[in-house]
Amino acid sequence: MKIARRSFLAGSLASGALTSLGCSAAPARAPKGGALVHVMGTIHRRHRTSTPYSLAVFKEAVRKAAPDVILTEIPPQRAERALREFRETGTIQEPRTRVFPEYTDVIFPLAEELGFRILGTAAWTSEIAQSRRAALKRIQDDPARADQWAEHRAATRAFAREVAGRSDDPEFIHTDAFDALVKASREPYARHFDADLGAGGWTQINAAHNALIHAALDTITGKGKRALITFGTAHKYKIRESLAYRQDIALQDTQALFG
Repeated sequence: MKIARRSFLAGSLASGALTSLGCSAAPARAPKGGALVHVMGTIHRRHRTSTPYSLAVFKEAVRKAAPDVILTEIPPQRAERALREFRETGTIQEPRTRVFPEYTDVIFPLAEELGFRILGTAAWTSEIAQSRRAALKRIQDDPARADQWAEHRAATRAFAREVAGRSDDPEFIHTDAFDALVKASREPYARHFDADLGAGGWTQINAAHNALIHAALDTITGKGKRALITFGTAHKYKIRESLAYRQDIALQDTQALFG
């Protein structure tokens, strides 16, 4: 069973479509043959320096999830290149992949041991990133938009205060409370700047990520598989909102992997 593209994209783009998604609720049971899905927020380079969410902690959580497939924050073609490099040399030089230690140090090595597949499901491109940086610079330098920029920055600072001291706590990260804080912090950014940022806008890039995620899940639906989705913590609430519209999967309690 495949979810209609129109349904999940509409849900992903709608504001306030869902409230609580039960990040830390009891594990849901999938329909017959449906995929069991964990959405795990990662902290990228900070995994190397964090104690509560170290690479060792991350690795143990991946083991507990026991995935058949991992959906990564790497564009599909870049993921394929990284996989070839790792198989041939045991190292990864692909530029986008190598900046994420959760992949280079944990997921790629574990794939050989545990036998799961790695799929690229990020819509990011270097062109999108460059265009976004240039647009944000224009907005920041525009006196007519000073109030918009100030509101965005105030929301970012409020988020930093709310998560201070626990932004690398994986048990806190995988709660509805954390997702609600992230969502509130991104709201002015999306409202004021989506139209300027094009494909790099917060709403647009997350919708594009989700389209790739859903396409990947379509390849395993009905087969009783376990999927682990690994994206930066800020993207997690967008992914969970989008997945909540599917009837052929069961979102799992990712917080329990860190208990």
